[in-house]
Amino acid sequence: MKQTRQQTIQKYTELNKIFPNLHDNVVTTYLSGEKHITVEFISTGTAADGSKFELPICTIFTIENGKITKDFTYYDNFEE
Repeated sequence: MKQTRQQTIQKYTELNKIFPNLHDNVVTTYLSGEKHITVEFISTGTAADGSKFELPICTIFTIENGKITKDFTYYDNFEE
């Protein structure tokens, strides 16, 4: 789903309200050509109910004219 810049700001603002101590730790980055970068990171935080999470995430960014124009994010939030 394509989002405007304002929708993206609103999404992350709301996420930070739910998880006020949200933190992303970059594991590694990979360049692919001149327009793509893949970032592997681990997102951690604590919800209002005190439950903590640790979520490995992989995001592929498309960069055009110095700005992120596409963001494909993949994660598995189910525990085994």
